[in-house]
Amino acid sequence: MEILNIIKEETVFLELNASSRDECLQVMIDGMEKAGFVNDKAVYLAAVNEREQKGSTGIGFGVAIPHGKSSGVASAGLAFARLANPVEWNSLDGKPVQIIFLIGVPDKDTGNEHMKILIALSRKLIHEDFRKKLLAVSSSAELYAVLQSI
Repeated sequence: MEILNIIKEETVFLELNASSRDECLQVMIDGMEKAGFVNDKAVYLAAVNEREQKGSTGIGFGVAIPHGKSSGVASAGLAFARLANPVEWNSLDGKPVQIIFLIGVPDKDTGNEHMKILIALSRKLIHEDFRKKLLAVSSSAELYAVLQSI
């Protein structure tokens, strides 16, 4: 799956001013709905929160990759947020996050599309130079250019 096919202008949030994980997720899911990826925000949010309860999606390095497979998702989608101020995410390294990729995949998908997306992102996010580029982008176009390397 091509990352650039599942992210849209409505799902990119630069300098998002959110004070909590929940507020961040709500704004990002609203964007996923506007972009047409999500058709039932409450059902999708419940799936994301259920996954979060199994273990934090805060992978360290100031990054979180929350995700959910849900009937509330119409088609595979990706949202990106760079927070104005880091928020607590119960991350594996105990540090707050500033970069969030939210993945949504329809329940009806028989494959593991979300896992493919997750793996592709994770492979890049372990590299400090990639994270620095994400922290420096000032437009959706710049973000897309950075994501083309995935």
